[in-house]
Amino acid sequence: MNLIELRQITKTYGQGQAQFQALKGVDLVIEKGDFVAVMGPSGSGKSTCMNILGCLDIPTGGEYHFRDVQVEQLDRNQRALLRRFYFGFVFQGFNLLARTSAQENVELPLLYRGESSSERRKAAQAALEQVGLSQWGHHTPVELSGGQQQRVAIARAIVTSPELLLADEPTGNLDSKRSHEIMELLVDLNQTHGITIVMVTHEPDMAEYAKRIVHFVDGNIASDTRHRPLRAEEIINVLE
Repeated sequence: MNLIELRQITKTYGQGQAQFQALKGVDLVIEKGDFVAVMGPSGSGKSTCMNILGCLDIPTGGEYHFRDVQVEQLDRNQRALLRRFYFGFVFQGFNLLARTSAQENVELPLLYRGESSSERRKAAQAALEQVGLSQWGHHTPVELSGGQQQRVAIARAIVTSPELLLADEPTGNLDSKRSHEIMELLVDLNQTHGITIVMVTHEPDMAEYAKRIVHFVDGNIASDTRHRPLRAEEIINVLE
């Protein structure tokens, strides 16, 4: 089943001599349950594509279908609802509230959805347990390591049970060991819980965890390949 379909997506910034075409007619299909790593040099269009997928930006031309809904025809409020109920976001910089506990950080998306305090607390505790931080809910970000902060950010992203998880350089601020731990967690979310993941990364070894690697060059998809992702025993060897 296709979860996402991009048809001849273009994105142009600026006007006249300052005009820049970031995407030049991109076609991309992502199936439900896929794990896609998006790669490419700076300025290749990968981040622009990610912003369009996450409804953080709209294309200049073409069609974006999510669950058969034509997204670019939605208004701003409708796109916000789509993000709120179907998407989860993980960023390189964690983006946690500094003076707020891990538990409260994870609860935030549910607060925006109007969930009761008891429902928020229960769901946040379950999400923290899912990422291996059930005993750290009362700690603030400054009391957590970088890897733990990213796990809190992932818990916040999955607390709403999203269909699509968009991860923008999720290991960019982590050392090698913590990076592989985060990737192992993403693999589990994809394989065990069926969450579709699209991840932007500059790191080829992180991309190896995905089922599929899409390379952008100059606003176009230069290659789109499926391969065998790293297996559990290979992950263990990397960590050792």
